[in-house]
Amino acid sequence: MLKTLSLFSVLLSTTAFAQDAPLPDAASDADAGSIVVTATRLATPLDQVPASITVLDKADIDRAQDMGVTEILLRTPGISISRNGGYGTATSLRIRGAETDQTVVVIDGVKLNDPSSTGGGYNFANLLTGDISRIEVLRGPQSTLWGSQAIGGVVNIVTPLPEKDLEGSFDVEAGSRQTVSGRAALGGKTGPVTWRIGGQTFTTDGISAIAPAAGGQEKDGYTNRSLTGRAEIALAEGVSVDLRSYYSRGRVNIDGFAGDTQEYSLSRDFVGYAGLNVALFDGRFNNRFGFGYTDTNRDNYDPTRARAKTFDAAGRNQRLEYQGSFAINEGWTILFGAENERSRFRSVSPPASLSAPIPEPGRGKAEITSFYGEVKAQPITGLTLTGGVRHDDHSRYGGRTLFSGGGIWVLPTGTVLRASYGEGFKAPSLYQLFSEYGNTALNPEKARGWEAGVEQRLMDGALSFGAAYFERTSTDQIIFASCDFPSTLPICFIPGTTISRFGYYDNVARAKAHGIEAHAALRPVEGLTIDANYSWTVAEDRSTGASTFGNWLPRRPRDTANGSISYAWPFGLTTGAAIRWSGKSYDNASNTTRLDDYTLVDLRAEFAVSSTFSLFARAENLFDEKYMTANRYGTLGRSIYAGIRGRF
Repeated sequence: MLKTLSLFSVLLSTTAFAQDAPLPDAASDADAGSIVVTATRLATPLDQVPASITVLDKADIDRAQDMGVTEILLRTPGISISRNGGYGTATSLRIRGAETDQTVVVIDGVKLNDPSSTGGGYNFANLLTGDISRIEVLRGPQSTLWGSQAIGGVVNIVTPLPEKDLEGSFDVEAGSRQTVSGRAALGGKTGPVTWRIGGQTFTTDGISAIAPAAGGQEKDGYTNRSLTGRAEIALAEGVSVDLRSYYSRGRVNIDGFAGDTQEYSLSRDFVGYAGLNVALFDGRFNNRFGFGYTDTNRDNYDPTRARAKTFDAAGRNQRLEYQGSFAINEGWTILFGAENERSRFRSVSPPASLSAPIPEPGRGKAEITSFYGEVKAQPITGLTLTGGVRHDDHSRYGGRTLFSGGGIWVLPTGTVLRASYGEGFKAPSLYQLFSEYGNTALNPEKARGWEAGVEQRLMDGALSFGAAYFERTSTDQIIFASCDFPSTLPICFIPGTTISRFGYYDNVARAKAHGIEAHAALRPVEGLTIDANYSWTVAEDRSTGASTFGNWLPRRPRDTANGSISYAWPFGLTTGAAIRWSGKSYDNASNTTRLDDYTLVDLRAEFAVSSTFSLFARAENLFDEKYMTANRYGTLGRSIYAGIRGRF
């Protein structure tokens, strides 16, 4: 740290500045004139990011017409999901074969996770496209910038800020299974205040969470209400305040493993952020001081029991952070920051009988203090190099230092060469540490990964294609280990008691993933767009001595492919089609339960009635393909939706 402070003092004394420092804010809106990435914590042009990344702007989101974020992410390379039924049921997203809780999700600069969940990850079930203006998927280990969980990658979600004195938008649609969705947003600029609020309501009768082939018959409905808000207040030249919030409340009917039940689940998510931005030295030195807060509550009910509530959990995060960026000289920028995150959880499963007392809830808390820095340099035209370091001090397992580095070279021929190396870690979740199955001696999961890729652009960018190869090794992965009964092992008893337990969490697993991601896009004539991608992801269990050594990790297809075509007709009609193919996978670690491959075809159309209003319609799973992403759980069949969209 002394060396870092000494270097920073030298940088402050530099008199030859040649550029402004990029804004150090993962919620910054993209420059309308170019593709700018903020998942890197700096507003960075896409051609200066060495890691593989996909950027979906508002036009992409509108064109796809998907209601859930997972559906639109599935169209991008390296992504797979599994869901326990229809909309609103537990949804797991995996990047490059990593575990679902090894993905960092960020909304308007605030890192999300659920400290009360088993793995501490984020459940995508309630995340609808809503008022989202941009989605970025940064693939590969990214913990030097984003800390714990960023082993598979980062999903960065940004909501918009208005550009006019008053502007608004809305989408209303309805369709199969009594599905209705309505969204509206309004914002503007009033003196020093720029503001925007948005809301969405979604309801559907749904499908049976348990597939009909496994005995499911009743429909399991889902409702969701969400609100978003952002405001920026300019206090003085170079000084501003940011306020951001997100709230979601969902209710979904669920089934037990044995079949249909009357059970349902309630969930509530709140995200809040307040920050102070200070720009010094004519914008060469940008600073952000922020406080982020997340609060997640989950409750399950079974109306057939005397005591209806079957599960009660709550998790909270509080994060204090400082982040700065400094323009050293033309093409040279340094990013640095410090964070303190405090997490706590509570969970309990009340017994069915009213005469049985509710046990004391499991509780726990942890704290991580972090320091990080990254240097970005452009030594010659077209070449960008980055190097980063991070140190985390966890209240349970002590310190951990990580490194990353990479480079991207854009040649005059339109060739783009990328290579990067990154390290990741995931702190044990509070549930894994302190629940009735907890183990306070757990170490963090660790990962190292690298990738190299090339892209070629021809015909003034009308044709582009490329591919990337990646590898990642994960060690000390945490799994649930079962206890024999009876057992004399001390770890097979609830800590501090003589009560035996079914099992405990331990660091025993090892996994390895490698693969290829290829993509191509063609715009041969005005209005016509054709794109495709293919992912080959080999994710295997490499746990030494385990009977599952060499097996596929569960619910991760090795082969996936996406393709789409869209044409904007001269009279205002846009039509398109999309196809997704997913190869086989296995539902369990022993690879004895196979999930078959499947192909889904979607059609969509949109007609611009005026510059303000448009009508749209789509057919999803046109050929009513029967498939599963999790064994015995249902998936949506053929679905038809139509609606109206307004932008003013």
